[in-house]
Amino acid sequence: MSKYITRYGSMRLLGVLATRGNDEFARGDQVVVRTNRGLETGEVLCEATENAIAQMKNPSNGQIIRRMSADDDQELDRLRTQQRDYFQRSQKIVEKHQLDMELAEVEKLFGGERLIIYYISEDRVDFRQLVKDLAAEFQMRIEMRQIGVRDEAKLLADYGDCGKPVCCNTHLLQMPPVSMKMAKLQKATLDPTKISGRCGRLKCCLRYEYDTYLSLQDELPRAGTEVITNSGRGKVLNQEIISQQLLIQLESGRRLMLHVSEILTVLDRKSPDYDRQVSEGERLLAEARADEIDATLRTMPAEPFLEESTEADPEQKGKRKRRRRGRGNRRSSGKAKDG
Repeated sequence: MSKYITRYGSMRLLGVLATRGNDEFARGDQVVVRTNRGLETGEVLCEATENAIAQMKNPSNGQIIRRMSADDDQELDRLRTQQRDYFQRSQKIVEKHQLDMELAEVEKLFGGERLIIYYISEDRVDFRQLVKDLAAEFQMRIEMRQIGVRDEAKLLADYGDCGKPVCCNTHLLQMPPVSMKMAKLQKATLDPTKISGRCGRLKCCLRYEYDTYLSLQDELPRAGTEVITNSGRGKVLNQEIISQQLLIQLESGRRLMLHVSEILTVLDRKSPDYDRQVSEGERLLAEARADEIDATLRTMPAEPFLEESTEADPEQKGKRKRRRRGRGNRRSSGKAKDG
């Protein structure tokens, strides 16, 4: 008996479901499953290996009954049409009770065992009488589920600003915490309309590279830190985390963008070894400048260039001599006339 990780339900729940006998399935197979909620339809994602199960948090259990047939597809389409009618009828009953809640989705299980109603509310709602009226209206078991705005996007959203299906509706197993601090660290625009997802909250993708940014930032001196670089002593003004570059203001007032590898010493005024740090940095700077001078000398030509080539044409030399002699004679004649 094999086991497969299967996604099922409107909330795209994940479960480790066993097969019947020696049945085998492939990724993407549409199947009919039995879970702790009842008979449902789902999609096989992958085989339930130890590594895959270790990445899941409290997966549900169940059984894969069979692959979906043409009749199952027709029944599923009928249920989806029926759910739209159930949603409208449920909305009228909620308005009748004047409850402070907003319906997000109505899900009827494939086997018809229960009707799950997802709603949004900032406060607790006493829906005991509502459930009785809904049960009498639909003649089935009613289950109320309170969700947040991110879960609403998981239910209803389709594509994000990136042009791809929203993450909460595809691969995310749980909603990661996202804060404005993550957007600032990655120097994303702080315009709420551009960093908010379909749910109206900060985009989940701001969380994906945050740990990488933190690890790279730890390798850079913080803004305001004194440093000694190949170009002299200065202070860090800003960081470019991904490119590992620093904006440095030298003592002369000049500003440079330098790679972190060009930092010779990081100075800490609060450290008791501050003087030693300065002397060590100055020593490294002197060595770097000496190495630069040596490299410059090695690139210079071995012999200086002569003003006149020794291999010049003799005829050209003669012409230059005659021109100089002529200029000398004109000066002499000019002096004689003045006299």
